[in-house]
Amino acid sequence: MAYINYSDVREDDGHLVRELHGVTLVQILDYLLANYSWAELDDRIRINCFANNPTKKSSLNFLRRTPWAREKVEQLYIDTRARELVRLRRTENQQAADNKPEQTQ
Repeated sequence: MAYINYSDVREDDGHLVRELHGVTLVQILDYLLANYSWAELDDRIRINCFANNPTKKSSLNFLRRTPWAREKVEQLYIDTRARELVRLRRTENQQAADNKPEQTQ
């Protein structure tokens, strides 16, 4: 299996995932909450706003005021989104290969 450089993964619109082009902090947090629970976020990123009575509003307030925490959340988004896109493209490529009719000579 070939090595995948996740930093080079692009969205469908052509932008690199790592550039966070047009992605807001609200969208990032929504995406992460769709993929992880609050407890899982706390396990992955040790931030009290994910551990102690977490809410979306309080987490957004904290992340907007705390650059180091926001960077960690953004990096988790980039890693998670890039892996998801690679998985989706592998599945699409495999399905296309499976549906390709065999050529006879």
